Amino acid sequence: MKNSEFNAYKTEFRAIIRKVLVESEQGRLDEAGFPAYSHKNPLINWLFWQRLRVAMDHIESGAPYENVLDFGCGSGVMLPFLCGVGARVTAMDIDLLPFERVSRQRAFPANLRVHDAREVTLGDLPKASFDLIVATDVLEHVDDIAGTLNDMKSLLAPGGQMVISGPTENVLYKLGRSLAGSEYSGDYHERGILEVKDLLAEQMQVIRIATLYWPVPLFEVFAGKV
Repeated sequence: MKNSEFNAYKTEFRAIIRKVLVESEQGRLDEAGFPAYSHKNPLINWLFWQRLRVAMDHIESGAPYENVLDFGCGSGVMLPFLCGVGARVTAMDIDLLPFERVSRQRAFPANLRVHDAREVTLGDLPKASFDLIVATDVLEHVDDIAGTLNDMKSLLAPGGQMVISGPTENVLYKLGRSLAGSEYSGDYHERGILEVKDLLAEQMQVIRIATLYWPVPLFEVFAGKV
């Protein structure tokens, strides 16, 4: 994706997210990243969007895809991009309110299907059917991470991959989150992304994509392949 294309994508979603935040009850959309993606501090805002840019660039290098799964789609911020590189896209989350609020402000592509993860689980999806699974900043919230990674692995078609990102949860990350504002002060993460990476390495080949940013590693982006 060219810089101009990414900046246009970012500008559109930032405007939508800010509008949704104004119309929503305080704190309701924090865990879906709304405050981060619309943060007024340029550095904080850039860092959160840069995680997506890094993941998008890696995903785009392997496009096109037949079937894509966005696990923990949140606001749907990745979905227009994924629908552009995938013929069929499935999205799921245990809380679809953020996506529903955004979808009132902009139409999503017709090749998208969205599931409530409380009603349709990973185990309900067809095995070996996805050539790309995306899990951006969600697995740190999952309780049964080993079982979830195993379920995700079973959904990958031969040659498929999963792209994962998340916070390191180190001291510098926690300090930064507290300085960013009250929306980030909660302790709702089950683990840091390095624990997820280690567990994934027990089942799959892990491919490093990026660490954001040395010498202050706040976020990791990596892929898993069978």
